Amino acid sequence: METDHLIIGGGAAGVFSALTAASFGGSCIILEKNEYIGRKLRITGKGRCNLTNNCDTDTLISKIPRNGRFLYSAFSKCSPQDVMDYFESIGVPLKTERGNRVFPASDKAADITEALKQALKKANILVIRAKVNKLIIENGRCVGAAASDGKIYKAKNVLIATGGISYPVTGSTGDGYKFAKSAGHTIIKPQPSLIPLETQEKWCADAAGLTLKNVRLRILDKNKCRYDEQGEVMLMNYGISGPLTLSASAVLSATSFEDNRYTAEIDLKPALSEQQLDSRILREIGNAPNMLLGQLMRKLIPGQLIAAVCSLCDIAPDTRVNCMTKQQRLKIARQLKKMILHITGTRPIEEAIITRGGISVKEIDAKTMESKIMPGLYFAGEIIDVDGYTGGFNLQIAFSTAYCAGIAMAHAVNIN
Repeated sequence: METDHLIIGGGAAGVFSALTAASFGGSCIILEKNEYIGRKLRITGKGRCNLTNNCDTDTLISKIPRNGRFLYSAFSKCSPQDVMDYFESIGVPLKTERGNRVFPASDKAADITEALKQALKKANILVIRAKVNKLIIENGRCVGAAASDGKIYKAKNVLIATGGISYPVTGSTGDGYKFAKSAGHTIIKPQPSLIPLETQEKWCADAAGLTLKNVRLRILDKNKCRYDEQGEVMLMNYGISGPLTLSASAVLSATSFEDNRYTAEIDLKPALSEQQLDSRILREIGNAPNMLLGQLMRKLIPGQLIAAVCSLCDIAPDTRVNCMTKQQRLKIARQLKKMILHITGTRPIEEAIITRGGISVKEIDAKTMESKIMPGLYFAGEIIDVDGYTGGFNLQIAFSTAYCAGIAMAHAVNIN
């Protein structure tokens, strides 16, 4: 079977690149090993699909911890506004929530995948369920792919959009790395990113399931601050999760956990300085000098944390507040401003939202997403060594790189 454009992978990047390329009139085939397209899309954003982030290019770049400048051209050609306009044009009303996160108005990721499915049908793009075994390379050019059922698919352009190795149940099993390597590409070691963190301390387990809202999370690499943001942290029986934790994991190196170099600091009262917090504690004591410390704590923090804070301060929760010393009071204020956790590692990669690493950006043309090593071969999405924080940034990467590749593939066909 022959086509102008052959897309390996029917996720967000693969489908968007196919739709972009086909919009210029070329024929296009998507090879997808799952029974339907966008399997990972259906579970993103807890099933709501955080489609993009409604921000400008500079903000986008600032949310990409590695190789962000590589994406400047892609983001300029396909911005968040372009993505929003496109999905609304195919019948998906959108809304922007806190942090400029963009979701379908229905809160249903299935609306996104269904709209894409209909768009593919309208564009006469053929989606074939097939598992690709290898690329076909002739005379120093990628000209197609061979499937496990023995079928050969020839094309003028081939795009790999198979994702990384996170969420393998969705089909992201690292196949694309093998294909790229066979074409001569360097693979930056894949690692989990946007993943919960395991900690040495056990007090998290005592409050497992508690979501700490409007707290500040700092990640220290020895004495150097690597991450500092305000938002939500969820306490788990193994450590911490939630939006801040997931984004923080993007700046950590999985190879550096062994020497216990990373620590997390949770500021439970970021709106108050330590002095202001002490004044608040003094005011509460003045209002009810005979109350117990546990009762005081309940006015300041969630009840699930009281035992942990009192234990860390070495003060019994049944202590009368008017019996506490100034040093004990200041110790409590300091503790509330800095709950320290020693990070021992990440959760298994199967729990990662995305994969860090992949095809080296040095070997990809930033304007076209075409391989600098193998003519006719393109890349889009998570398979490239670029990744962002939570908030819609990774899907924006997928759409922007796919758009660039789709335009370039269409241009390559039209000039030949």
